[in-house]
Amino acid sequence: MIELEGVPELIDPVMVAAFEGWNDAGDAASGAVAHLDREWKGEVFAALDAEDYYDFQVNRPTVWLDNGVRKITWPTTRLSVVRIGGAKPRDLVLVRGIEPSMRWRSFCNELLGFAHELGVEMVVILGALLGDTPHTRPVPVSGVTSDPDLARTMELEETRYEGPTGIVGILQEACTHAGVPAVSLWAAVPHYVSQPPNPKATLALLNRLEDLIDIRIPLGELPEDARAWQLGVDQLAAEDSEVAEYVQTLEEARDTADLPEASGEAIAREFERYLRRRDPSAADPGTATESGGTYFRDPGSVNRPKPKPEDPPTPEEDPPTP
Repeated sequence: MIELEGVPELIDPVMVAAFEGWNDAGDAASGAVAHLDREWKGEVFAALDAEDYYDFQVNRPTVWLDNGVRKITWPTTRLSVVRIGGAKPRDLVLVRGIEPSMRWRSFCNELLGFAHELGVEMVVILGALLGDTPHTRPVPVSGVTSDPDLARTMELEETRYEGPTGIVGILQEACTHAGVPAVSLWAAVPHYVSQPPNPKATLALLNRLEDLIDIRIPLGELPEDARAWQLGVDQLAAEDSEVAEYVQTLEEARDTADLPEASGEAIAREFERYLRRRDPSAADPGTATESGGTYFRDPGSVNRPKPKPEDPPTPEEDPPTP
């Protein structure tokens, strides 16, 4: 049963979800939702029953001490609410958890039940994939949807992907069949430096979310963390001639592919973001500057096609069986 007592009436609510695991390269997506929850001091109002969706031999519970009393934290998915003030107030329902081990259809139906009861207008699901992208360039973020009308009105790609999928793809399709507008935002993480965290990819997802739902997100120390991350990877790459040569190859391919993006709408979007962050009337300070694992993967050990905006991710490992 869904219990929503104590949850205030929400203003134009949008549900933002991310799940650890298969769809969360570098913890970029779950890190983005955690950042929103932390910066806006989200209040948890519900948690799904872990017994229904998780294999505890795969995602084990943890034991901890609270003033000498042993307690257990079970792997689950939690929902919280954050209230955004300012000239155009809006509320977010944050969903953060682990990709479930079983009963994916029931899992999605339960989340959609919350969305219906709270009057959610749109669901945005964040994901991150491993791709052939250099760490020295802006993180590619693609926005996809299964709804052709939504794709047209919000300038998104209509997905044409066929193949194995994770809970992000399943939840998006569940939303579409339930008549709930849903969008997935995917950040591409360099496969040769995939260890979490990846603050640069997290920052890119938050910037894209800002543009999508027209809010201003306080970034805190995230831009500085992204710069430090990139400098650290630069230093490690400089110490390995093979990796440095491989990164240069990726840079050349990326720069050639991105030449058409160096004008028009891409510049306009960046300029609009710059103006928003210089607006003294905005509620929160911050700089939306995007910049950039300490361990490299062997560049030759992964052979993946270049991610396309219309395609969901190609994960590093075999997908779990729903």
